[in-house]
Parts: sequence; C-alpha cells; structure tokens
Amino acid sequence: MKFRRQRREDTGVNLTPLIDVVFLLLIFFMVSTTFTRETQLSIDLPEAEGKPKEAAEQQIEILVDEAGNYRVNGEALVDKRMRTLQAAIYKISAGDTTLPMTISADAQAAHQDVVQAMDAAGQMGFVHLSITTVQPASAPAAP
Repeated sequence: MKFRRQRREDTGVNLTPLIDVVFLLLIFFMVSTTFTRETQLSIDLPEAEGKPKEAAEQQIEILVDEAGNYRVNGEALVDKRMRTLQAAIYKISAGDTTLPMTISADAQAAHQDVVQAMDAAGQMGFVHLSITTVQPASAPAAP
C-alpha cells in the first residue's frame, strides 16, 4: 500500500502586521512628542554704581568667607552643610520669611558656596534677597 505523504504547511509567523503596528506607533509618538529647545543665555553683567541701600531694622546677613565657611548675623556655624545653615537662619528669623536677607561673600569664595546660601534661603521661602558688592574703581572718562 502506498500512502500519500501529506504536505506540511509552513508554521512561520507572518511579521508584516507586526511591522505595520510598530511603524504606526513610531509615527504616533513622533507626532505627539513636543520638542523643547534649550538655549544658553550669554550676558554681560553691568557694574554696580548707586547709593547704598539703607539697612533694615531687622535683617539676616549671611557672610561667606574665602574657605566657604558661613556666619549668620555674625555667628559662625559649626560646619558647611545646608541643614546647619538653614537651622541658623530659622533660629534668627523665627519662621518669618518676609525679613530681608543679605549675602556678603568674599571675592575669592567659591561660587558653589554662594549658590548654596541662596538655595538654602530659597528653600525656606525667603524672597527679599540681596547680594552685597563694592563700587568699582572709578575709571577715566572716555573722550
């Protein structure tokens, strides 16, 4: 007896619908994505000439020395951590964030130390912040 061999069908997976779905998803995400363009701001800082600001009756003054150590209203802090700085500010302000705050930094102080003092004040909610400067040496007038 001769048996006919049955023909085997291909059991492969048809990838065409899968590729179509992937392309549709790709197009959807490309169209729905918003692209943000980050730019850099190039500025030239002006010199500070003017009348000195009158000191308020009660204010908070943060001094940053060349080594990055902080003093809050003349009191030296035990370390340079932000938590210590915030605790000293809170102790003086008693939670009143409307008090004016002045940051005085040595010219050789690291920028990071000044930014950390500003960040500590900002996190606590202080909005009246000023940075002390000196008036520039008078230069000869241009003809």
